[in-house]
Amino acid sequence: MTDGWLAGLFGAAAEEHTGISLVAVGGYGRGELSPRSDLDLLLLHDGRDDKAVAALADRLWYPVWDLGIDLDHSVRTPQQARKTAGQDLKVHLGLLDARHLAGDLGLTASLRTAVLADWRNQAPKRLPELRDLCAERAERQGELQFLLEPDLKEARGGLRDATALRAVAASWLADAPREGLAEARRRLLDVRDALHLATGRATDRLALQEQDQVAAELGLLDADALLRQVYEAARVISYAGDVTWREVGRVLRSRSVRPRLRAMMNGRNGGKPVAERSPLAEGVVEQDGEAVLARTARPERDPVLPLRAAAAAAQAGLPLSRHAVRRLATTARPLPTPWPAEAREQLVTLLGSGRPTVQVWEALEAEGLVTRLLPDWERVRCRPQRNAVHLWTVDRHLIETAVRAAGFTRRVHRPDLLLIAALLHDIGKGWPGDHSVAGETIARDVAARIGFDGADTAVLATLVRHHLLLVETATRRDLDDPATVRAVAQAVGTEHTLELLHALTEADALATGPAAWSSWRGSLVADLVKRVSGVLAGEPQPEAETAAPTAEQERLAVEAFRTGGPVLALRAQTEPPADSAPAPSSPSSPSFPSPLSSPSFPSSADGPEPLGVELLIAVPDQAGVLPAVAGVLAMHRLTVRTAELRSVPLPDGVEGSVLLLDWRVAAQYGSLPQAARLRADLVRALDGTLDIAARLAERDAAHPRRRGVEPPPPRVTVASAASRLATVIEVRAQDAPGLLFRLGRALEAAGVRVRSAHVSTLGANAVDAFYVTRGEGTPLPGDEAASVARGLEESLRT
Repeated sequence: MTDGWLAGLFGAAAEEHTGISLVAVGGYGRGELSPRSDLDLLLLHDGRDDKAVAALADRLWYPVWDLGIDLDHSVRTPQQARKTAGQDLKVHLGLLDARHLAGDLGLTASLRTAVLADWRNQAPKRLPELRDLCAERAERQGELQFLLEPDLKEARGGLRDATALRAVAASWLADAPREGLAEARRRLLDVRDALHLATGRATDRLALQEQDQVAAELGLLDADALLRQVYEAARVISYAGDVTWREVGRVLRSRSVRPRLRAMMNGRNGGKPVAERSPLAEGVVEQDGEAVLARTARPERDPVLPLRAAAAAAQAGLPLSRHAVRRLATTARPLPTPWPAEAREQLVTLLGSGRPTVQVWEALEAEGLVTRLLPDWERVRCRPQRNAVHLWTVDRHLIETAVRAAGFTRRVHRPDLLLIAALLHDIGKGWPGDHSVAGETIARDVAARIGFDGADTAVLATLVRHHLLLVETATRRDLDDPATVRAVAQAVGTEHTLELLHALTEADALATGPAAWSSWRGSLVADLVKRVSGVLAGEPQPEAETAAPTAEQERLAVEAFRTGGPVLALRAQTEPPADSAPAPSSPSSPSFPSPLSSPSFPSSADGPEPLGVELLIAVPDQAGVLPAVAGVLAMHRLTVRTAELRSVPLPDGVEGSVLLLDWRVAAQYGSLPQAARLRADLVRALDGTLDIAARLAERDAAHPRRRGVEPPPPRVTVASAASRLATVIEVRAQDAPGLLFRLGRALEAAGVRVRSAHVSTLGANAVDAFYVTRGEGTPLPGDEAASVARGLEESLRT
């Protein structure tokens, strides 16, 4: 329709059609015109009178602008067009897709012929430039196949990369794998069309809030189905790009060999190029920087060959040749059930090869070999994870975990079980319900299929079932409570399994993203593992609450008791806290330095992410401490990354107790406030002269938060049998300023006493655990605990 309209404009405006033509270039030239796309047009002429050409251009461009359509236009002679293309790679790429719309067809055809000839002649120079341009864009925009809000055009594996592959093919130096490539490009174009219709804007970013509507436009079930199709298309384009650019590099390297030397080499082989082949494994050799099949390889007789070739390639740090993978996919015999020992060993070798495993695994996936070996893989393939903490889709996260686990194989007694558990730990995410429970069943089936005996299968099932146990317990439970440690020991069973679970926990967290692991979390997990190991070894366990306070805690507690008010201590913290005293902020005292000011401490953007700044607060035991502290921090725009609250007894001879809050905070922006200001506001909050709720409400009214994706509703549960000393109430909610203040106030209103609190934030999600008791220090009865949980949930929903 657009072609006809523009041709009509040209016919009405042009007095003659010889020596002048209207040409579509770029995306319009390729026929990729989405509902809100701009028009890329070139008015081509033979050098005639400039005034006449300018008048014609005005009669063409103004009707386009009058309709509100974006226009990228130029007016050039063929010589000018070629000169500009020679100076600007993007212009040259646009001209490769030049398409005649109206006027002198011969003029357009001659330009196309000249531009293509220039491209082929300049390919040795232009293709490396294009490759660098693609790499820079990928670095800036990320990988389309993993992003929750991807740019369909600019991200790696998007429409720009599909266009680059067309340009490589036009050079005649190399060509992309064609299988599925055209369909992948069409799929992304369909999604972009639906996105333009849904938003009414010329946008290529698939924002979260638009995904359900775009999915409906395409007749898909939901946003997850949409993202999965986008990821699958991006994966096809990305893999085609990897293969194509390797081929370009190989061709350019061969051309760089001096002609006489190449002639000498060819002369020794009857005029054919000599390709050196070095053996890697039985049936696998290295050639031209890739792992390929040996001439004697017989995939139809050797069912282990796909895994052997993949393991050999990964161990050598080489890509697995596309031709080899295609031959294996079409001719290799299926493995028997259970697998022979060699197949299992080759899979373990592949997974234990570290970073090279990723590209080899992607090659296997591109030809369907992974799902043939592991049918359960299909449910997690390209499956999105709607959690900002996760960087990867489920399947890529599993491979990343194996890559991380490969670095821990020297610290466990069974590296093979660690690597297989890493591969399978989230395999249940393709099924409804708790993925750990579903994954345990799948892991048993897969382990038996690939040839593990009953004992090893049981260990793998335990690792998958409890792969979150250590980190969740360490960050959300009181490790001084013997019930906590005994529960973990009972779930794990043996010291060998605990050793494997510790390594898997760290590998899983590191493969998730930077927000999932820190030196602080690592120290908590290590502490828990040490305690559990003692239980499994039969060592006597200390009773709860017998741990003596550190010297630092004791000093703060004494000062808080002496002054009758809060004492604050701030300290930059990038490693687990040592027993060293920070400078507290308290009333003047010869025993303590003066208050700290904020310039000594970094903002949230400074230094390593995980810990920010440690804030220690000691307060004489009284009601309302938790909401008061949380509210003051929210007022000062401090993000609470972690928080612990517990009662610290005073030294012998001193009656009473002091509440100690050990928090890690970071400024949302700017620098930290002075400790003296925090203390002054805390004093006012505790004595009731500072209305925190009103202050926070005023700020929210003045600066309302932008509406985004509707988060899932909060959930508050009672963790049964988590402690015999207190009732554990667990809160999962969307993180927001003042959340901890609201929770603390709701717990105070419920009339319960917070014995300890364990707060953690993962991306946009807050996961908090509160150990609560009655006033006399006993756990809550079941019905009362359920009532408190319901009240907390209702307070968060309002």
